[in-house]
Parts: sequence; C-alpha cells; structure tokens
Amino acid sequence: MMFLMHPYAQKRSRSIYALCVLFMVIGLFSMYFHMTLSFLGQLLDEISILWLLAGGYSIWMPRCYFPTFLGENRPQFICLVFIATMVSTFLSFLRPTVNAYALNSIAVHILYIVFQEYKKTSNKELRHLIEVSVVLWAFALTSWISDRFLCSFWQQINFSYMHSIWHLFISITFPYGMVTMALVDARYEMPNQTLKVRYWPRDTWPVGLPYVEISGDHKNC
Repeated sequence: MMFLMHPYAQKRSRSIYALCVLFMVIGLFSMYFHMTLSFLGQLLDEISILWLLAGGYSIWMPRCYFPTFLGENRPQFICLVFIATMVSTFLSFLRPTVNAYALNSIAVHILYIVFQEYKKTSNKELRHLIEVSVVLWAFALTSWISDRFLCSFWQQINFSYMHSIWHLFISITFPYGMVTMALVDARYEMPNQTLKVRYWPRDTWPVGLPYVEISGDHKNC
C-alpha cells in the first residue's frame, strides 16, 4: 500500500506512510502476543491499534465533524487526538481488560461518520467501498463476540477458530477502511482531484488490495 498509495500521499499527506508502518507493527505485535500470550504482548498489540486509529482520525476526519469549539482547525484537532490517545494509552495499563471493548467501541463513531457520508454521496465507488467495509467489519466483530462469549460452545464442537477468523476479517477490513476514508477525505480536502479506486494485483480479480489512484485534475462547476 505504501508503494501503491505513493501518488496520493504526494498530493495529500505523507503521513499515510506512517499509518502503513503502524499497520505492519500491529501485525508484528499481534504475532508476538499470540505466540507468548504475555501481558506485554497484549498491551503492545492493543496500543498499536489505538495509535493507528488515532492517526487515521488525524489525517482523514472531515472538518465538518470536528468538535464545535475547534471550528475547522485541523492542527488543533490533531493536538486533541494526540492528548486523548496519550491519556487512553496510560489508562490501558490500569484496566487492560476493557481495552478490546474500548477499541471496538471506536468503530461505532467511525460507522456514524461513514453512514453520514454514504447518505451524502452518489459516487458508486465510494458507496461500494463503504458497503464492503461495513460487511467485513460486521463479520469480524461477530467472530470476535462469538469467540468471547461462546467459547465453550465452539470447544464442544471442536471448532476453536473464531478468533483466527476475527483476525482474518479485520486484517482485510483495515485496508478497505483506509481507502474508504481517503475517498471521503478527498471530497473535502482535494476537490480538484479525481480519485479512482484500483485493486492490486488486478482490478478484475474478485479479491484484491484496494488503493486510490489520482486520475487527473478537473475544475469545479
């Protein structure tokens, strides 16, 4: 994604590279946690997810959803997100059992924004991305909840794979979600650019890694 999103990053923000790095860090920390089942591994896994979400908020949150006392000042909004993330990081050490629930609850706010943008746009690509992202997240969340609260049932039928299914779906959801928010952001921050959704390795394949391509400039009507 760092390579595929390079033209977009040059036009919008090179901070996209940091998000891609954080995404890789999450994978490494998650692997470490599940290999060791240690408390340190759990914290590293969950805190890295928290900072990835904070980075996404800082870059792509449309200004119209900023708190009213900030107006539409993005630098101040980034500072607010940074402070909230620092506080949340500290609190995660105090009550680590609620970390996973808190991280999943952030998705409710993201869903609200996505739903509002879904109603506003007639862009078929954006609407399709939103639909796919929400479905993938719903499958992921269902697997996670099922693993948490129905673990004994799955053990009884010798199917102890719901947590791995959660990882599979959420790892696919993140790239789709990132491209979705990039398209949403472009409506506000890049009005003179035409963004096209592409899929690696081929657009015609049923499954691919989504990214955005800048097709060219156009004038506002």
